[in-house]
Amino acid sequence: MKKYLISKFSKKLKIIDLGPKNDNSVDYPDFAKKLSKVVSLKKGSFGILVCGSGMGMSMAANKTKNIRAALCFSVKNTQLSRLHNNANIITLGSRLISKKKAFNLTKIFLNTKFDGGRHLRRIKKI
Repeated sequence: MKKYLISKFSKKLKIIDLGPKNDNSVDYPDFAKKLSKVVSLKKGSFGILVCGSGMGMSMAANKTKNIRAALCFSVKNTQLSRLHNNANIITLGSRLISKKKAFNLTKIFLNTKFDGGRHLRRIKKI
């Protein structure tokens, strides 16, 4: 799924691939932490994390200050993750959704703007 998403987005976006570089089994928290640090240091940046369910990556990424990683699986929950929660990392489950759906959800995620207002007040409480 990662390779597929990179191939789809690399023509329009600057992509930094933080790994893994092969198909060997890895400890997903290491990669979630690495990406979360990069996103938290560069205001306005976004990240994409993929694991089997997307849940582990979401949990690990959300341990980093100023990270709001959202496990996205539908159009509605993806839109709301950006509109209301100003999520800056999308996590995807490669065993649960198709590559095509992952691409479409990521497109929605990247193109949906944060609503601000009362939602900003709530985010500040996190």
